[in-house]
This record gives sequence, C-alpha cells and structure tokens, in this order.
Amino acid sequence: MFARRGPSALAALLLLCCYTTHAAAADLADKLRDDSELSQFYSLLEQNPVANSTLSLRSCTIFVPTNEAFQRHKGPTHVLYHITTAAFSKDQLEKTVSSDMDGNPPLYITKSRNGDIYVNNARIIPSLSVELTNREGKRQVMHIIDEVLEPLTSLPTAKTEINNLDALQFIQKADQLTVGDNKLRTYRSQMALMKKESLYMAPGAHTFLLPVDEGFKITTRSSLVDGKVIDGHVIPNTVIFTAASQHDEPKTSAAFEDQLKVTVSFFKQKDGKMYVKSNTIVGDAKHPEGVVLSEIVKANIPVKNGVIHLIRRPLMIIDTTVTQFLQSFKFMNDNGENGALRKFLEVIMDAGGAVLDGINNLSEVTILAPSNEAWNTSSIDNIIRDRQRMSDILNMHIIKERLNVEKIRQKNANMIAQVPTVNNRTFLYFNINGEGADAKITVEGGGVNATVLQADVAQTNGYVHIIDHVLGVPHTTVLGKLETDPMMKATYEMGHFSNFNDQLNNTQRRYTFFVPRDKGWQKTELDYPSAHKKLFMRDFAYHSKYILERHLVIADHVFTMKDLAQMSLTTDNVVLPTFRDSLKMKVTEEAGHLHDEYASHEWTGYVITWNFKKINVYRPDVECTNGIIHVIDYPLLQEKDVVVSGGSYLPESSICIMLANLIMITVAKFLN
Repeated sequence: MFARRGPSALAALLLLCCYTTHAAAADLADKLRDDSELSQFYSLLEQNPVANSTLSLRSCTIFVPTNEAFQRHKGPTHVLYHITTAAFSKDQLEKTVSSDMDGNPPLYITKSRNGDIYVNNARIIPSLSVELTNREGKRQVMHIIDEVLEPLTSLPTAKTEINNLDALQFIQKADQLTVGDNKLRTYRSQMALMKKESLYMAPGAHTFLLPVDEGFKITTRSSLVDGKVIDGHVIPNTVIFTAASQHDEPKTSAAFEDQLKVTVSFFKQKDGKMYVKSNTIVGDAKHPEGVVLSEIVKANIPVKNGVIHLIRRPLMIIDTTVTQFLQSFKFMNDNGENGALRKFLEVIMDAGGAVLDGINNLSEVTILAPSNEAWNTSSIDNIIRDRQRMSDILNMHIIKERLNVEKIRQKNANMIAQVPTVNNRTFLYFNINGEGADAKITVEGGGVNATVLQADVAQTNGYVHIIDHVLGVPHTTVLGKLETDPMMKATYEMGHFSNFNDQLNNTQRRYTFFVPRDKGWQKTELDYPSAHKKLFMRDFAYHSKYILERHLVIADHVFTMKDLAQMSLTTDNVVLPTFRDSLKMKVTEEAGHLHDEYASHEWTGYVITWNFKKINVYRPDVECTNGIIHVIDYPLLQEKDVVVSGGSYLPESSICIMLANLIMITVAKFLN
C-alpha cells in the first residue's frame, strides 16, 4: 500500500514527528504567553515550579482568569487552586473536581439552565476553551474564566496552616481564617448548645448560611436560634454560588418537614448587592410564617463539603416591628453595604420623621417600600424637597392592616383588590397574575403601577413589600397608563383598533379622561348586548371612537375630582370641553359602598351624575405626565345613543347627519 522508504526517509519522518510533538507541547504555554488578555495569570504560572511541572509532564485542566478579572480581584492569587491533575472538557466536568492546591480542596461545577458553566463563582467564557496534547502525550485542557478563584485560607497570624476544612471546622476556626472582620461566636455557641455539629460536618455538597455577630445586637435574638432555625440555614445536597444562583428560586432547607416548611432563595438588587431570604411557608408557635431578608456580607467561601455565605442577620426569626426593621438600615456600615431600603428611610427622615412616628403608632401595618433604585428618577428629584408633598406620597405607601400575599389573593378572588391607605381617601389596587413562585404582583397608587419585587417580609406587627417604583409620582403618559393598567384593558383595546389612542401620548396637551373600568363595559353587555358586541368590532371602529371621544376632556389644565365637585356646587351642570362637543355632568361626594357592592365597610367617594344617571368613580385622580384619569364604574352611554338595525348600529347624532345629507342630495336633484 505504501512504497518502501530508505533509512534517510524514515529518519526524516521521525524528525518530523518529533518536531510536531514538540510544537504541540509548546502550544498551551504559547497560548498563555502570547495572549495579552491572559498575561497576568501566565506571569504567576511562570513563577510556580509545581504548576510548570504539571504543565510539562501531566494531564491537567487549567482555569485561567482574564486580566480584567485580576483588576477586580483583591488579595493573593493561588495558582494551584486553578489547576486539576486530570483533563476535563466542558462536557466532562462533573459536580466537583479536585484542585492541585495543598490538601486538594474541591472546585464546584454548576451548569445553569441557559448553558453557562461555572467553576465556583467564575463563569467559563464560551468558545475560548482549548484542548491539546503535550510532548509527553498527556491531554490538557484550558478554560478561560471571568473571576479569579479564591480558596479558603488562614490568616498569616494563624499558628498552624489550615487546608480543606469542612463547614464545622470553618465555624470552629473562623477567627483564624480570612473572613474579614466578621465573627461567628454567637451562632457557634447556639450551634453547640443545640448539638447540631453533625449538620455541618455532613459529607457531600451543601450550602451553609451563617449569620455574623452583628446580627445579634438585639440581645434576645440569640435565644430564638433553636435547632429548627439552625436547620433553616442549610440547603442540603445543593451548592449555590451567587453568580450561578437562580434569582428568587426557592430551595428546600433542612427545616422542611410536615409541621414546619422553610425554603431559602437568593436574589440580587440592581446595584449588585446579594441577599438571601427564608420563607416559612408552614410555621408553628415558635416559628411564624413569613419572609426574613438578610444581606450577604461575605459570599462564596468554598469548604470541603460545600459553600458558605456569611449573612448579616439570622433567617426565620421575626422579632422586630416594621419601624425597627426600617430603622435598622440607618445603622448599617458605610462600605457600600447599606441595605435594600436605605433610600426609603432617608426620604422618611428628610420629610420630618412624622411618617415614621405614624407607622410606630399602628398596631397592624403593611408598608410598600420602594427599592433604592426606585428613587433614582428626575420626576422625584423635582419634588423631594417639598415636605408636605413627600409626606402625602409616603403615606400612600402605608396600609393600616396586616396584608400578606395570601390575603391579597383572597381580596383579588373576584375583582382587583382595593385597599385604603392611612389617609382613607387614597386607595391602592392590587392585582396578582400567576401562581406560586411565578406569581407577579402589581400595585397601583396615584397613577403609578409598581411591581412587587419582594413580598411578605414579615415583622411582629405587619409586613413590608419591596416595590420597584415610588407610588404617587407619575412617570408615564395617559396612553402608557391605559396600556399597562389591568383595569383598563377593554378601553385600551377599543381605543387601539379605532385609532383613538394615537393622541394620548401628546405631552403638549392636558387630558382629563373618564375611563370605564373593564367591569363597567361588562355591565353594558347586559344592558345593550348587541351594541356591546359591536363596540369591540373593528368594522364599527368609527362609532367606538365617537363614544370614547365623549369621555375625553381636552383643556389647558386637568380637572381633579375635587375640582369638579367644587365647580358643581355653583351650577346644575359642569360643562367640560371634549374633542367634538362638550360634556355636561355634576359631581358630588356621597357615602356608601361606592367602590364595589361587596365592600366590607363604607367610605366617602365621588359620584358623577350624567344624563340623570349616577355613575360611581371607582378610582379618582390617577395622575399621568400629560393628564389625569378617573376610572368610572360605567361608560357614558345610554340606550338612545345606539340604534341597532340590520346587524349594524349608529349613534343618534350620526343618523341625524346622514338624514341631513340625504335631504340635501334630494333637494339638489329636484333643483336640477
């Protein structure tokens, strides 16, 4: 098959093979040396004889941080912690691999749902992995990662070198380890008192959440850390590093049994701060139901049997009032770890502190607390120095009852849940879409729709729900509000296909829009079934637009319900300018179940009288950037407006116009 070759040809072939092998052997080192983005790790590798020997003689996997990763890194770099003595492609990486560092501490591999692969807290950058064979014929793999890997190490002052500790040994020797100023003495004492050492020395791969001493400033708190609470700080058989964590995905804790069920989840704020929360789904006399939030003060400490996160306060323990919970953010340190609601507390204090006193005087209270990011808008900057206005806005976030998600869901069973705030004249409107962890909760107040980012943060006298917008400070146009509000879907749909909505984004105008809520349109289906059907058909868009134009007042200023009620005191009918004609109505304040026939208590609200028909105002004064919306219980529609004949209908005024045109055509023909 092959021609015979002489000795010189064979020698040349052997020389070529030798050259090829040496070239391949140089490739991995060459790639590190020649890639300017990896120069810092290569420099450290060159200085480490063990690493050089491994690269020359053994199979290995090297996890190489980029130079950008080194710029974020503080402290020494342990090269051997980035090397394993076996070659693993990305597909071959198992849940743990042993590093080449003294004691062979494990590296933990996480494969996320989106295809990303993490080694500890570092992501393997896709498409940059390299697989080669060195001159000894050993297979070697290089993965590029976006963080420097940090092993657990002892302080320089430690009497003995400490390698590859498990979680129990970490707790026992924390004072000798590189964990900053964080101390674990209180939690360590309670763990020993409850005889829970076996939980922390269990083999396998687990996630341990350890509260630092700072979280026990309330002197009675440590006595509440019983065995079940300690169980609630461990996620068994799952290793969770923060970068690889699934946002707000509940994980079963070790405190999950028939009589007590506690889950734990991680979430990150937009500013990058990481938090962990416990959710006691089923509680008992000692362990009340609800969410407890804790900031992670030092994350991603790898140990022999998993990963440790140091947290600011213990989970599961509910021992502060709402006021104390808010005030706790004032005492957090100044290194950037200022807590999820720091800005909210600052605004409360800048407004004079009376708001906080009001909260403190309530025996039961629920707070809708805007996140730090929610305050970073120019619209808020313009009013934040107006103490009275800010006080009104802050009071819009306070409810005089204990309102958790389950209670909101009960209120929301047959309608959008409506809840009065502390001033009794402002209402909040809750809506829940979805079930369980996928449920999305929204709340509307003062024209602003906010999403609940974190619900049911439990306190002894109520709840705190963290939201993503400040209520009462509008940031959207009339059209934007119409498009996003779950109570106005029908009006938006009708205006969309009839091209009525096009004008509502105009910020040069000031609109007062009387918007029938969806339930109001449903009532017309009972009163005028044929007409109702056609109002939502594209073939009758002109007529739908005509009806909507009756509801839209266009002027150089908006008309609040208070304005209209005052104007109605001096006249039988207030005349308001609309697109085609004018709108005549009278507005009064009346007491009763104005907002829903199933309301459990009475309050005073506004009622519109239009064409001898009384229409309740369901939500007054929904502010927008270019106007105001009043949500009403029934459309400005009556029977004589609509004529149904031959499968079509026309408003009465349109019929008059058609008759006039017909007469004119007849006269013109007669004259000719």
